[in-house]
Amino acid sequence: MKIKNKNIAGTQVFITGGSSGIGLSAGALFAAMGCHVAIFARNKDRLAEAVQRIAARKKAADQRFTWYAVDVTDDAAVHDIMGKAVRETGVPSILINSAGRALPRYFEEITARQFEETLRINVCGMRNTIAALLPHMLRDRGYIVNVSSVAGLIGVFGYTDYCASKFAIIGFSEALRAELKPRGITVSVLCPPDTDTPGFEEENKTKPPETAAISKNAKTMQPEDVARVMIRGMKKGKFLILANMESKFSALAKQLLPGLVEKIMDRAVASVSKETIS
Repeated sequence: MKIKNKNIAGTQVFITGGSSGIGLSAGALFAAMGCHVAIFARNKDRLAEAVQRIAARKKAADQRFTWYAVDVTDDAAVHDIMGKAVRETGVPSILINSAGRALPRYFEEITARQFEETLRINVCGMRNTIAALLPHMLRDRGYIVNVSSVAGLIGVFGYTDYCASKFAIIGFSEALRAELKPRGITVSVLCPPDTDTPGFEEENKTKPPETAAISKNAKTMQPEDVARVMIRGMKKGKFLILANMESKFSALAKQLLPGLVEKIMDRAVASVSKETIS
């Protein structure tokens, strides 16, 4: 599916992680474009509130807005809920996989349970959702966007489990793109930088001071701005969607001058060590 120069009003959009952050902002933008939107997350109260916020941006009176509570790590539940959503709302032409979490800590403080949970939420949850919907989407083709992170391109202090999951998403998306392109489904991967979301607020509660020092060097984006860049990238059919110039520069520098990126990050880490010693 291509959305370049296409009026997507009336298109059905599914968004996991749609109750907050980038997912919620994307839902509101798609609503303003005339799309029908269904969002998925775990918390029913947040979902109900989010749907109201999305519906407030609708373009036409006949647009449909729905929510479904589901834990994306539960494969059987995902297949059941996604099947129900397809029956009730129709096959999605656009799927945004935005569910995820981060709990930055020093590696030795990240338990086996946390490491596994991060991979299950960020990677397996994405796999479960696509596996449940792909048989339906193949009938009419479609567009899938998987949300990774700049931390899926550059390893960041304090994010060993998160970076493992976000790097995995890019590899997964590259392979999926190769498989689905001949079958008419477009796959993109979005790599936002630090974004001012409820999840980011939670991250700040457990960040090691070295991680916080690195974050100071990066500009924090608003979820609405990230969602707008995502949709622009979809219109161009981009595979890798980077949300701002800083992210583009960092990704390019990582490819061409990896030593420079390493030095910049090491300098931020060292500055915290000096403060601790003094």
